[in-house]
Amino acid sequence: MANIELKLPKMGESVAEATITNWLKEVGDTIEADEAVLEIATDKVDSEVPSEVDGVLKEKLFEVDDVVQVGQTIAIIEVEGEAENTSESNNQATEDKETTQQAAENIENDIAAAKETASTNFADASRFYSPLVKNIAKEEGISLNELEKVEGSGLEGRVTKDDMLTYVKNRGQQTQQKTTQETKAAPKPAAQELPKAKTPVNINAEDEIVEMTRMGKMIASHMTSSKQTSAHVQSFIEVDVTNIWNWRNKHKKSFQEREGEKLTFTPIFMEAVVKAIKDFPGVNIQVDGTQIIKKKNINLGMAAALPNGDLIVPVIHNADQLNLLGMAKKVNDLANRARIGKLKPDETQGGTYTVTNVGTFGSVFGTPIINQPQVGILALGAIRKVPAVIETPEGDFIGIRYKMFLSHSYDHRVVNGALGGQFVQRVAQYLEGFDPEQTV
Repeated sequence: MANIELKLPKMGESVAEATITNWLKEVGDTIEADEAVLEIATDKVDSEVPSEVDGVLKEKLFEVDDVVQVGQTIAIIEVEGEAENTSESNNQATEDKETTQQAAENIENDIAAAKETASTNFADASRFYSPLVKNIAKEEGISLNELEKVEGSGLEGRVTKDDMLTYVKNRGQQTQQKTTQETKAAPKPAAQELPKAKTPVNINAEDEIVEMTRMGKMIASHMTSSKQTSAHVQSFIEVDVTNIWNWRNKHKKSFQEREGEKLTFTPIFMEAVVKAIKDFPGVNIQVDGTQIIKKKNINLGMAAALPNGDLIVPVIHNADQLNLLGMAKKVNDLANRARIGKLKPDETQGGTYTVTNVGTFGSVFGTPIINQPQVGILALGAIRKVPAVIETPEGDFIGIRYKMFLSHSYDHRVVNGALGGQFVQRVAQYLEGFDPEQTV
């Protein structure tokens, strides 16, 4: 018999850790190759970790709600015969979680001692640092004292890869502010807790108390942070989408028969947003302190409601490179996999502008909160059949039209009213100018 380590797999360039949300197998259970052993969650998406071998689950090294680093061993699987690659330290299989992680920390410190000055000893850190952050610090010669001053933007104020790269880039040019939120030095931080309401909550005996979901806590924290970070301003415009309504009704059946995909309004709206971003790239930016980052790619976030009421934002990367057919396929694929929890971590990251459809639930318009670190988000209202004045060369008359409202929320720190208003106006112009005779 041999022991094989089940490690947390790499889930994307910017994903360094994940939280264990559920063990699908218990110690002693038989496992087949490619069978899911546990469920994990990053800050954006949930996924499963499958076994690479047939065997029996011998030991779980972590419990639910523990945070695990990419590449870290999370379980031991016993297999028949000799293992091709045995564990570098089989003793870890019999130690508890704290001993295992302390041993890993000691190894990292031994390596660091050979590369760093004596002033750098991560074991003395006052907060948690991922192996990736430590490696960047080692390579850049950043001492522990200096590292402690880097402001973290991650969960519970944790320093992320992007924080380190930004700090290294600006190192020596500007002074970093002290961390605004301190965390305990523990390899497995507790789940994020939201502050209690300032106004006391009266709870009666018949009231039911329900804990927020993990994703719900992150959404609440992210939205609150966004309101505190950005100066939100909204611009609204009404759009006549009669041509789009009629064209879709005419082509949706043949489109589905030909392409095997449903033709919804979303890809048409997304295409108009992409065109408007090309005309007004000032909304496709991000803010880093006093610096403005002009994003080269147009990566559209597409807010999607989940069956349990939570919200997730899959991202259409390089949306400007897709035609209407490609956009439709991408929208349908991401929406379907979002609902069943099959999105990959990279598919929820890197967005540069977000679109949300508040009209799905009948809302005429909304005032959406900006998805940080972006500077704008567009809400699509419900399409309504209304009486309207129609102007023609022969005169004006009243007719029945299909109309909707577009609501543009933008960060007034860097997007002024003129740009914010012109952008949503241009989206409206592209929608109203939609050619009903075009084919997919």
